Amino acid sequence: MASSSGYFFVLSIMAILSQFLSAPTSALTNREYIDANCQRVKNKTFCVDTLTTYPPTVSATGLLPLAEAVINLAIAHAEKTAGFAADTAKNEAALKTQFNQCHDAYVAIVASLKSASLELKETPDTANYDVMVSGDDTSRVKDLIGKNLDKSSKTLMDMTLQMDKLLDLAAGATDAVDDDDENILRRT
Repeated sequence: MASSSGYFFVLSIMAILSQFLSAPTSALTNREYIDANCQRVKNKTFCVDTLTTYPPTVSATGLLPLAEAVINLAIAHAEKTAGFAADTAKNEAALKTQFNQCHDAYVAIVASLKSASLELKETPDTANYDVMVSGDDTSRVKDLIGKNLDKSSKTLMDMTLQMDKLLDLAAGATDAVDDDDENILRRT
């Protein structure tokens, strides 16, 4: 009896350990995709910190799903920022024109990112272009409100600087998918 309970104990410990030992294997694979993306961006620390803590990117099973998740993260931020600009335009008469123009810029960013998302699988190079073009709209926002000293403008500027970082991540992700597609074509 003592030996069968000993076997049960050892098997139980092995089962528990195998769960812990097998978990990092899938995390390493996901981390490889994240690293492939983060090698293509300006701020690697921001990239790693963001992508290793955002559940859809952590669970990505390839470069394409990772890129889709990164673009969706950028879309969500752009939509939130567009909403902030629209609300500010309604509530602050002195900033109405500037913030309406900023809202329009963010609507354009959302449209470009959604277009990139649709193109990603078939033409990742076009998706990359759509992401990159969005940088023109963030520059427009910075030109419109960058010198303002009010709280709303500073908040929008912070959101825009964050948008620039997310666009960089999205550009890196679409570039990684494009490179992966090119490598597949070379092998065939």
